[in-house]
Amino acid sequence: MFNILNGVKVIDLTTIVLGPYATQFLGDFGADVIKVEAPSGDLFRSVRPGQSENMGAPFLNCNRNKRSIILDLTKPEGLEALHRLISTADVFVHNMRSKSAKKLGLSYSDLKKIKKDIIYCNACGYGAGGAYENDPAYDDTVQAASGLAYLNADATGAPKYLPTVLCDKVAGLHLAIAILAGVAARARSGRGIAIETPMFESMAAFLMVEHLSGETFSPANGPVGYTRLMSAFRKPFATKDGYISIIPYNGAHWKKFLKLIKRDDLLEDERVNDPALRSRSLDMLYAVVAEATHIHTTGEWLTLLHSADIPCAKVNRLDDLLTDEHLSDVGLFEFVDHPTEGKIRNIRSAFKMDGAESLPDKLAPNLGGNSAEILSEAGFNDAEVARIAGSGGVIMSG
Repeated sequence: MFNILNGVKVIDLTTIVLGPYATQFLGDFGADVIKVEAPSGDLFRSVRPGQSENMGAPFLNCNRNKRSIILDLTKPEGLEALHRLISTADVFVHNMRSKSAKKLGLSYSDLKKIKKDIIYCNACGYGAGGAYENDPAYDDTVQAASGLAYLNADATGAPKYLPTVLCDKVAGLHLAIAILAGVAARARSGRGIAIETPMFESMAAFLMVEHLSGETFSPANGPVGYTRLMSAFRKPFATKDGYISIIPYNGAHWKKFLKLIKRDDLLEDERVNDPALRSRSLDMLYAVVAEATHIHTTGEWLTLLHSADIPCAKVNRLDDLLTDEHLSDVGLFEFVDHPTEGKIRNIRSAFKMDGAESLPDKLAPNLGGNSAEILSEAGFNDAEVARIAGSGGVIMSG
């Protein structure tokens, strides 16, 4: 972790992936992220595999650099404790639907009365004012609604989900950026701010950057869909012993590749040399690549393509990443000892910083493992802690 957000306190009521993925970035940058959990804990704790009931592998991978407190917000004492925590914080973030937040008294207008300069971020499924505002949102439903499942259709045209929680993580990146923007804005103005980061809108905007295409213009001069990405021939190419990604991107790349495969007949072809015509001829050009790649092994292709400075990559399996030469060189994965889970492989932040203090990561917290210290830091005395704990509003260990 990097000590560049030291002094920024985040009260994090988010669960599963979207919110925790976002607030993990804040923790990686040195913010004090207090993960407020219900007595049952974040549901993602139970996703397997795991060594213990409340510390599944996916939870470990998106909750480092945080502390955990258990509050029962269905009890007045639990809300009282949360309000006290908010009064000492800089950021409040949740992924409840707006109506649920209002019901608990956790809307922006409610919390401004407790901390007038609070940075309030709501990672909702669908934005306020829209037809779907009160609908629940999950990664699968947003992959469907955003057009992503359609883009990932199989050879028969049937839509498919990507085997990763992409929408949660893309929306999580939007949320992290929004929170950091809020921190920066308050530093300049001294005022609080409420920021909504809807999952559906985030994904629609993310995908339509390139796919709005001809519909960018009014009147439209073509359909939606970025031609190069929609080509049926844009795929990993089969080699003698596996698959490879080859992407001759500009005219120079294509000429070098055509010389490698001895297709001199295409070197002066306008479909290669004219950028606009080449863009419209990618089905034909990618088919030329597909016809040629079976003549060499993946390793042989990598040597040839690197020598010609043509963009390429071996198609890795997920387990290949654990021994990937580059990832090993930069130390993305490291073995560490977790206090309750034993030896685990930790994924460090992908960032590197020059000029920022670097500190060891805090490993994902046990459920409620920091309740006592968090309450103490917020100014609760022993009698207050005993009263709230006695009511069940706070649970001191998990």
